[in-house]
Amino acid sequence: MTTPDPTARTATARLRVAVPSVAERVASELRLQLAEGALLPGTRLTESTIAEDLGVSRNTVREAFAELASERLVVRHPNRGVFVASLEAGDIHDVYTVRRAIEVSALRGGGSPEDVAAVRAAIEEGKRAAAAGDEEALGTANQHFHGAIVALAGSPRLNTIMAQVLAEMRLFFHKATVDAQFYRRYLPDNEAICAALEAGEPDRAADLLLAYLDRSEDNLADVHGEAGTA
Repeated sequence: MTTPDPTARTATARLRVAVPSVAERVASELRLQLAEGALLPGTRLTESTIAEDLGVSRNTVREAFAELASERLVVRHPNRGVFVASLEAGDIHDVYTVRRAIEVSALRGGGSPEDVAAVRAAIEEGKRAAAAGDEEALGTANQHFHGAIVALAGSPRLNTIMAQVLAEMRLFFHKATVDAQFYRRYLPDNEAICAALEAGEPDRAADLLLAYLDRSEDNLADVHGEAGTA
């Protein structure tokens, strides 16, 4: 009789743990829709509709909602349902603190030629959207740019954190994009950061990004502060 190999059992268990559940995949899809601007703050999310659209059970969607609620991306109102969160001005500094920690650090480390090319691809995507006058697409390209910066670090964990941050940022940006030039003003900054990275100057690129994030935070704080007093 062959004795089972405990190492094999352990490896199999680790493999099972590493595979995302269906609920986690649904949460990832909804998180992506938030980051891409497809779901607006205050939008009611219906279990049955999402379950049908994604081909999953309502229980699975309910689990995904619980995960997103723990990230403060959705809120559940008793007897009313689940809604996309509307983030407050007080959340801005916290989110930007996270962005400085992970984006600037990832940029200072440089990246592979393929990863740098992904940053450039996001820049070109933004230029095409600007030329077409498509502000939503321009916003999405901006999200892709910042996601590509974090991807330079080659860390799946950081990419997961950034996915949540990008979703939160898009919720902030919806209020700011009443100004049609909101994303366009960042295109030259994105270009300068990418050019420094391509020139083999990651520290200069990181310094440019740090100044960019400071200005962006101040801009959003002004927008949300004005909206709060309107």
